[in-house]
Amino acid sequence: MNVMQKISIRTLIITLLFLIPISTHCRGQQATTEATVHFKETFEDFTRKDKNLRKWDAPSVADLDQDGYPDLLLNDHGLGISVCWNNQGHFAKPHDIIMGDLHGVAVGDIDFDGNLEVIMSRGGGSGSNARNSKLFRVNKKREFIPLEDFDIPLEMMRGRTVKFFDGDNDGDLDLINFAFPTKEKKGKSENYIYENDGHGQLILKSTLPPSIADGQKTLLTDINNDQIIDLILYGHETIKVFEGLGDLTFKEVTSGVLPFPVSNVTSMVEIDYDNDGDFDLYVTRGKDFEIGETFYNKQTKNWAFYTKRGNFKFEDLKTGDVLQMRNFQSQWPYNDAYYIGETGYPYDFPGETHSGKDIRLVNSNALGFPDKLNEKGGIHVGYVGNDKWRIAGNTWSPTTGVVHGVLDYPEYNHPKGLSDLLLENKNGKFVDTTQKAKLFLEEHTVAASVADFDNNGYQDLIVIRRGNMVFENEPIVYLNQGNSQFKQEMVSGISTSDWGSIGMAVEVLDYDLDGKVDVIIGNERGKWHLFKNLSKEANKNPFITIEVGKSSSGQASALGALVNIKSCTGEQTQRIGSTGASYSLSLNKFAHFGLDGCTKPIKVTVTWSNGETITRSINHTQHKIILGKN
Repeated sequence: MNVMQKISIRTLIITLLFLIPISTHCRGQQATTEATVHFKETFEDFTRKDKNLRKWDAPSVADLDQDGYPDLLLNDHGLGISVCWNNQGHFAKPHDIIMGDLHGVAVGDIDFDGNLEVIMSRGGGSGSNARNSKLFRVNKKREFIPLEDFDIPLEMMRGRTVKFFDGDNDGDLDLINFAFPTKEKKGKSENYIYENDGHGQLILKSTLPPSIADGQKTLLTDINNDQIIDLILYGHETIKVFEGLGDLTFKEVTSGVLPFPVSNVTSMVEIDYDNDGDFDLYVTRGKDFEIGETFYNKQTKNWAFYTKRGNFKFEDLKTGDVLQMRNFQSQWPYNDAYYIGETGYPYDFPGETHSGKDIRLVNSNALGFPDKLNEKGGIHVGYVGNDKWRIAGNTWSPTTGVVHGVLDYPEYNHPKGLSDLLLENKNGKFVDTTQKAKLFLEEHTVAASVADFDNNGYQDLIVIRRGNMVFENEPIVYLNQGNSQFKQEMVSGISTSDWGSIGMAVEVLDYDLDGKVDVIIGNERGKWHLFKNLSKEANKNPFITIEVGKSSSGQASALGALVNIKSCTGEQTQRIGSTGASYSLSLNKFAHFGLDGCTKPIKVTVTWSNGETITRSINHTQHKIILGKN
């Protein structure tokens, strides 16, 4: 073989190497080529598989019937709230509890009777139908019993956020109850804080300063490690931090604890990412879709749109003789305001119109387009010739839909994503450690949750993208390397393809108690999805699950208790009930800790909100223990 032949072969090999794709799933600069964590979607009965529905917040997790397995409360916004009972690791189909416009959901035993109470914040019809929150008691027979109002009823409002917490460290559960502000209040605060009188009556104690628009999204955390709950409010402009004073009153300390103003926040979660015993913050950031924003997938020929707040008209769509629209959604009063052809005759939907609707139109039944659109508002669709269709209209609430078979469409200049933030807690003040921890990635993200997916003794992150409606939506998973840095890992088996949906919510739990943390994802205008953790790394590493009950005296709830373990990987801390939900709160009493390869005794300490503690030394072979009273 001569020199020129050797050079040609070498050139060919190099060329082929460049042509071979390393990974079709790698979206971030840190993604690896092989999946470290592996999930499989589990098609249990707990989802309404045939319905694309609006959502409100992450699921609330609690062992409602106290049978040792965590149950789910799901909120399909505007339809109602349902419970999915966990039958020893298998979820039953949703059972409706209450129908209508519901928002935040929280769970706790507010009267120490051994049963759990569930509070649900009701919407107020855009200010026309102010109501107070609804309360239920759940017994071990799986019955939801409606409760009467308190002696002094909770305030009437456009309800948004409800979270039980012990804000005065006396062991019983108090309540934050925040509203979307109404004009009738003329700027007066509707951010109410209620004190538990020790007998299950919630009495108005104080208020926080009034919030604007969606500014009542809330994270409960402890910034300065004084065992008093602090509040962080977000959802409008920059976040605001309020230090708890221990008597259910709060003072704003934003500028004194944050390194800079933080805006465009979509969710927040506390995480002790460096195992130093205090809580750091992971902040997801992104922007909503723009009015009139469109999306096009050249491979699948799917096109989607998002619009609201007034008139819209899109470029004509070339689909041929037939137009197929999937998952069309528009809220009341435009949910069935769908007009066809030049005459604008109304489309007759055969069933309910709350969920996403699939529509098939033939050009001969939809000829032409009106010069003047329906004054009452809605969406108009008509065939305008040359294989083209026109879509225009006027709606107020967000309106979306997907059209199949669009041959081509102009590319939309989508706004650039934002960077999420990791704010490390340094003695009660936060510093930006995002890039140092290798978490910098510019996306529009909407939710995050924390769990040790590979059981290596360090908490990982799962982050939900907003998505773009005509592509699969894959979460971002950051695995904690144990050196104060994360690695973005390619994830096998976890993505959603609810066409026309928007990423919204995520929650983590070990629903079948097999020692591996599973994932639930909820898409706005889409479905709920349950993904079972099948990761080999999690199988190799030992774990411990601490089930937390009431304190030894019976005077403190499990909710808000701190669970701390000391093992070979150092110190790990979790708070019972803490999630990334914006408006709601869980009572998942199972705290899961990975132990890497640790075979030495493990020290476990539970500290309840009233200061009571229990400490135990356990063997690494004990996979589950119960601390506290049931």
